[in-house]
Amino acid sequence: MSLLESAIYDEAPGAEGERLLLIMLPGAKNTPQQLVEYGFIRALRGRGLPVDVYALAAHADYYLERGEIERLLHDALDAVRAQGYRHIWLMGISLGGLGAMLCATQRMADIEGVLLLAPFLGTRGIISEVIAAGGLQCWQAPDDGDPERAFLAQLAACPFQAPHFPQIHLGYGLDDHYMAASELLSACLPQQRVLALPGGHDWETWRRLWDGLLDRQPFGNPLSLP
Repeated sequence: MSLLESAIYDEAPGAEGERLLLIMLPGAKNTPQQLVEYGFIRALRGRGLPVDVYALAAHADYYLERGEIERLLHDALDAVRAQGYRHIWLMGISLGGLGAMLCATQRMADIEGVLLLAPFLGTRGIISEVIAAGGLQCWQAPDDGDPERAFLAQLAACPFQAPHFPQIHLGYGLDDHYMAASELLSACLPQQRVLALPGGHDWETWRRLWDGLLDRQPFGNPLSLP
């Protein structure tokens, strides 16, 4: 497979037939190699899941101009679909969670599910504005051209409970300084897809959340993919 620059591709060993692909998006100052070092791919392999991994180097610079991260994600999705993958999931940590949700809302038909760990969905001031309005489902976004408010308005309009919308699974730390954003999103999701554990905005917490979400078998039974 021809991968985008600095990405990591890891095939599930010994898996036969059609496999699921998980596109991973690290946080703003993190790298795909750190996902390897902290055992995120190893957690999949230890469970024997036939899930291939494509970890992108989606660093903070891509998010400065919303069009840059969107192009990166669309290019990645087009590349893996051209390789024959039909069952595609996204995983995003912190700012990578914002990227994952951008991709999921724009390519609903191509994404089966999203795993979010402590997603950064907006600055704390704007998140507080939404909370004060009663949450995403009550908030009316001003038409001021602000990209963060535009994204949150897009998120508020998502049909989270609809069968055609990607399954969203959320994990976050109870001491995370971005916890308010996760709680906003949590209110829109079935609670069996939300996991909150003690911990902050750090790798140790994210890894425990990752193990917890995987133990819930979010992919269903990938061994019986149609």
